[in-house]
Amino acid sequence: MHARHYLTCLWPGMAELWWRGQIAALPTAIAFTTAVNLALLTRFIYPEWLSGLLVRLACCVGFVAWVVWVVRSVKELPELIAPRSVSDQPDHLPEAHAAYLAGKWYEAEGLLSDLLGVEPRDPPALLLLAGVYRHTGRFDAAEQVLQQLSRIEVADGWWLEREAEERRLERARAAAIENTGPDHENTGPDHENTGPDHENAGPDHENAGPDHGGVDSAVDPNSTDRAFESFPETAEVAVENSVTADLTANRSA
Repeated sequence: MHARHYLTCLWPGMAELWWRGQIAALPTAIAFTTAVNLALLTRFIYPEWLSGLLVRLACCVGFVAWVVWVVRSVKELPELIAPRSVSDQPDHLPEAHAAYLAGKWYEAEGLLSDLLGVEPRDPPALLLLAGVYRHTGRFDAAEQVLQQLSRIEVADGWWLEREAEERRLERARAAAIENTGPDHENTGPDHENTGPDHENAGPDHENAGPDHGGVDSAVDPNSTDRAFESFPETAEVAVENSVTADLTANRSA
């Protein structure tokens, strides 16, 4: 940490507000502001309001309280800025990254949950968690994680990765809706495999017929579809690997 980070410790409550966005520290900052203004007001502008001895005593007590608060804020500042650096728990991000790349979604989710329990505002961990939710079909949860990431000021440098994950989430959601649409239901009357038009033993569907001779055995009619379906997934995995490979390096930087 730089020395300028400790400047927020000079104002009680400012460090928690500035670095963590903790609204609970706002009353402390307001109380300190009010006390300083009252002390200046009664000391220099309206000294007749209170006796000089009472004002000096209040200033001495306030100064001691301010020193105690500053010392405590300086000690707690590393935990506010980088909680994992002072935590006794191991850093599970490399393990979660490896589990994510291996497709072990629930194992990666458990590791990321432990990681976010120590630092709930870590951008790489939140990005990986959104990817885990997307791969497991929990699109609403992934969207909530990305929205949370967009509201964190320390994640401003991760806007490119966040937008890429949002695009992947939109494609996955659209594909899921398309696959579960009414045109893809196999239980409808037009898709019954027991109808006369779909009997595999009929003359029009015999593999040994003149129109189909040798075709089914030589070419799988689903191979082209699988090729086209596997290409976007392969490209997506390549993109995710290239993005997640930089998470640890960027986070440490």
